Amino acid sequence: MIRIVIAEDQQMLLGALGSLLNLEDDMEVVGKAHNGEEAVALVKKFNPDVCITDIEMPGMNGLEAAEQLKAE
Repeated sequence: MIRIVIAEDQQMLLGALGSLLNLEDDMEVVGKAHNGEEAVALVKKFNPDVCITDIEMPGMNGLEAAEQLKAE
């Protein structure tokens, strides 16, 4: 099972992407974040295999979140 965290500031896209990925037999969305800070917290909490993130989000963007996770 591939465990996924998604970070996207547009609620409709976040929900749609999460629903589509959950339809796959070998994938499970374990967390949905609205910004980079939430994404970092969810990755620390759930330790997913993959984090899909939007690059442009308010507050901490996706690139900053990836840099922080890599550093830790």
